Amino acid sequence: MKNLQSGLLYSLTGAAAVASLASCSAQKKAEEQKQYNIVYIMTDDHTAQMMSCYDHRYMKTPNLDRIAADGVRFTNSFVANSLSGPSRACMITGKHSCANKFYDNTTCVFDASQQTFPKLLQQAGYETALIGKWHLESLPTGFNYWEIVPGQGDYYNPDFITQNNDTIQKHGYVTNLITDDAIDWMENQRDKSKPFCILIHHKAIHRNWLADTCNLALYEDKTFPLPDNFFDDYEGRPAAAAQEMSIVKDMDMIYDLKMLHPDKETRLKSLYEKYIGRMDEGQRAAWDKFYGPIIDDFYKKNPQGKELANWKFQRYIRDYMKTVKSLDDNVGRVLDYLKEKGLDENTLVVYTSDQGFYMGEHGWFDKRFMYEESMRTPLIMRLPKDFERKGDIDQLVQNIDYAPTFLELAGVEVPQDIQGVSLVPLFKGENPAGWRKALYYHFYEYPAEHMVKRHYGVRTDRYKLIHFYNDIDVWELYDLQADPTEMRNIYGQAGTEDITKELKTQLIVLQEQYNDPVRFSPERDKE
Repeated sequence: MKNLQSGLLYSLTGAAAVASLASCSAQKKAEEQKQYNIVYIMTDDHTAQMMSCYDHRYMKTPNLDRIAADGVRFTNSFVANSLSGPSRACMITGKHSCANKFYDNTTCVFDASQQTFPKLLQQAGYETALIGKWHLESLPTGFNYWEIVPGQGDYYNPDFITQNNDTIQKHGYVTNLITDDAIDWMENQRDKSKPFCILIHHKAIHRNWLADTCNLALYEDKTFPLPDNFFDDYEGRPAAAAQEMSIVKDMDMIYDLKMLHPDKETRLKSLYEKYIGRMDEGQRAAWDKFYGPIIDDFYKKNPQGKELANWKFQRYIRDYMKTVKSLDDNVGRVLDYLKEKGLDENTLVVYTSDQGFYMGEHGWFDKRFMYEESMRTPLIMRLPKDFERKGDIDQLVQNIDYAPTFLELAGVEVPQDIQGVSLVPLFKGENPAGWRKALYYHFYEYPAEHMVKRHYGVRTDRYKLIHFYNDIDVWELYDLQADPTEMRNIYGQAGTEDITKELKTQLIVLQEQYNDPVRFSPERDKE
């Protein structure tokens, strides 16, 4: 027994020594090269259609455009699982859902003991902070400072969970408050002798799009055309037909569109009343002053059919844009702070979203599907002055790539089990010969809100192959060059045999590369 105990003690002390040496080695290597600050701004459900550096149809986002104009814009940026929690887990670990084990928002709790890029940056001497939305159920680890909103958070007078595990309420609008706290940490709370990495994670622009009172009247004079496929009939796409995220059928008149009336009831009315019940007297007065006449006019006119569909679309787009406006203003505040303090030249500024979002395409709101609008995510970066690359980067990139990018930029060796690839060579203007030619995607959350069926697939620069499974067995194939809006499923059609075979081979290769157990049986979607 004595020998067993001494052997165990030797193993533990030996392991500790190795870990200590590894940590010292990582820090020494990082110190040998210039260490850049990292400001990583991520929003929720902000789609590229609503950023004027990507799309001019809807609104102007001058501060986001500043990042793209001064830096790089990724034109083929995608997520691995288009859902808030899973996307964040992929981002912070650099691994697909099958590896980080956070598959969905309804059943999973993030294993906070696992390796993440903030922990590795800490070991290399970085000060790390997280402020805003976390949405991974467990409390954050790997941060010198953190303050998060519970769950999705609230737009008005939100609660925050602090490192003391206290929940406190702050007065104001959530996007402003998160930015206030982020700037305060950079200015007053961090150790300024160390490089830093701060994750500024906004609640905006998540459903149900409650704008700041100062922006309520914006865009009311604008009318937007319906997307060409707004009245999609989903022919040949049974999974698309089975969803519950239709603007016409599923968007709640009160919760989503704010048409609160004492004589009207909807499924989500009480939840909406809870949200606006957080407002103070002045906020609520401004809210009711704006929405009151719209509510009266709507119930008086009582639109039906396509007129109602168009009315819903216009209200949705305007409310969404107003919420983006506050976000863009606050991004400008961060950029101005960095410039004012002389931090801009040595700081990587990243702006992205946890996924894309439907702005009426296919008649939808929300995300989840592997189709373009939700698999794509905006990604723009202002690079430190040592990197001269500007303009568009068109290589296929994914949110599992952020972790290795930040680590390489910090001079930290990227662990072999990270599945993403560093984007730093692209910052240097290189065109790596072995860059990936295909992306893997896997969505798990079904049955659940919006009823999007489980599916996985592969996307190349031209083609996309999707397999919907679990309670369905349907394949879809799209030629994105000929059919960019994914309206025609050509799987099984004559002439597609060779490309289908090639894509299925690529799919298996990616599933083996990422060790996704679904490859053994479509019914077995989780270990």
